[in-house]
Amino acid sequence: MTDLAVARMTAVCTVDAIPLEGGVAALVDGRAVAVFRTHDGAVHAIGNVDPFSSASVLSRGIVGSRGDVPVVSSPMYKQAFDLRTGRCLDDDGVSVPAYDVTVVDGVVHVGEAT
Repeated sequence: MTDLAVARMTAVCTVDAIPLEGGVAALVDGRAVAVFRTHDGAVHAIGNVDPFSSASVLSRGIVGSRGDVPVVSSPMYKQAFDLRTGRCLDDDGVSVPAYDVTVVDGVVHVGEAT
């Protein structure tokens, strides 16, 4: 990723501030974003609002996987969301935004929705 592309992103926290297999919430350009770190250290960001309950809670969900797909299960009704795409694995018609993420010098930067 170029320096210009990173400059357009929002620094949200250090990687170490995100628990392994956990998430944190951040406000990025007025949007509630959930940022996660999976068991292998990969960092992902999706919208924080659970579309089934309208509550801003996905960052507090359970991080894991379904097969090879990294997911977070909502703490409300337990639907699983693909951390790479935001797609709900339990209802093909539902998704949350997924965001570009990069880590530079240990700091997580979140960009545009993909």
